[in-house]
Amino acid sequence: MADSERHAHSTAEQTSRARRELAYFFGALRFFTRLPVPAWVAHSSEALDRAARYFPAVGLLVGAIAALVFMVSSQIWPTTLAVLAAMASSIYLTGAFHEDGWSDMVDGFGGGWDKPQILRIMKDSRIGSFGAVALVMLLLARFSALIAFDPPIIPAVLLAGHAVSRFASTTLLRALDYVRDEGKAKPLATRIAWRELAFAGLTSLLPLLLLPALPVILGCLFAALATLWLAHMFRRQIGGYTGDCLGATQQFSEVAFYAGLLCSFS
Repeated sequence: MADSERHAHSTAEQTSRARRELAYFFGALRFFTRLPVPAWVAHSSEALDRAARYFPAVGLLVGAIAALVFMVSSQIWPTTLAVLAAMASSIYLTGAFHEDGWSDMVDGFGGGWDKPQILRIMKDSRIGSFGAVALVMLLLARFSALIAFDPPIIPAVLLAGHAVSRFASTTLLRALDYVRDEGKAKPLATRIAWRELAFAGLTSLLPLLLLPALPVILGCLFAALATLWLAHMFRRQIGGYTGDCLGATQQFSEVAFYAGLLCSFS
């Protein structure tokens, strides 16, 4: 094969690989948000399984939009309203996907006595008293934490919180087994490879460079402890995770990350 042919073949292969990786990212974006993706991106369980490495990248995008909403809103409104606007934008972008997982998880683990009952309650589309109270408390905790930061640093905090918390939920794909025969997270049921998990971790580290070292260490420590606690509970009571467990982990670890940052900032 001539050098020109080898070069053309190599270029075509690199282009194909880049297009494939871009499709994986857009697949994750379509699964977790309302944002539009190109029409050429096909949906498949295999592609979504490979997209797990891009979950923190989706968090970066959602966090960036929330940060932008905060910065614009803070020019005309008090910090409290700007934070509410940023929270509302991220909830709208994701369709309350993770918040729904949090309330369903709390309903299931709060009202279920054994694995079949817990899974049955979590699958019920109706929200119960445990889930309703937990969702209100979570939103209040997130709002209270965010308004405690100095306004100039809130955009960086939002960016980091959305990325780190999605990496926290991604770790469950490596540590635990999926426990349902079917469900919204079934395409993600294959354990993520260490290399893909490392890529997700590196992606979540990028926004941390915008924050001081000590708060970042404490924030990540709190997020890690929250994730480990939930993972232990999931393994002990149902033997693994469901899609609701992933959403709950993202929500709880995000608030825990903010709480850890405030230990040093306050």
